[in-house]
Amino acid sequence: MRAALRRAGAGSWLPRASQPAPRPRCGGTGPAPALRCWSCGSALPGAEGPPLFCPGCRALQPPGPRPDLFRLMACDRSFRVDAQQLQRRFRSLQRAVHPDRFGQRPPEEQYYSEQHSSLINKAYQTLLNPLSRGIYLLELHGMEPAQETDCDADSVFLMEIMEINEKLAESKSDGILEEIDTLIKVKQEELTREVAAAFERDDLQEAKKLLAKMKYFANLKDKLKNKKIPS
Repeated sequence: MRAALRRAGAGSWLPRASQPAPRPRCGGTGPAPALRCWSCGSALPGAEGPPLFCPGCRALQPPGPRPDLFRLMACDRSFRVDAQQLQRRFRSLQRAVHPDRFGQRPPEEQYYSEQHSSLINKAYQTLLNPLSRGIYLLELHGMEPAQETDCDADSVFLMEIMEINEKLAESKSDGILEEIDTLIKVKQEELTREVAAAFERDDLQEAKKLLAKMKYFANLKDKLKNKKIPS
């Protein structure tokens, strides 16, 4: 039943009295209307961030339309993140909103807990991985996502990628595959350091080119996983 409700959309299946208050629109005049709890109608704080519970009835509220993943995970908006801190935050948030905790709650809260849990998983995976973290940072700066074609002018780099691809395609031994694996890890670590430096000096175009190179190595890593001979 809940799957059918999800297909119908977050707001369309709620009872009339339980419909979430409309989000304020941009471009209007005068103060934005206060957000209200879908359950009891109490005024809600307007700040985006961690999962929000109503201060009146403690009902879990729906996620915002475009949450800032860095703010959600209590991280500075930076390419450098503390992986251990990120993991602690992830576990703390999941304990608060995991669907298992809402099995006896109203259907609205069960649905919102699933939304929050999915969002927290997405935020954690996005910020933990250097490539996806960098691409998300570019998005926050209003830039198009990095594509492999962004580094097509670097013929030396493309030749290196071609050679690794050929070696990977021809390899039939675990030893050579391990060598390729080590090479890819070293290159990824080098690029991660270079991307961090580019973001720190606000050179977004350079960061974008480097992230495009990281995409090539991520693709090589996937090919390597499919190629490895089972032990």
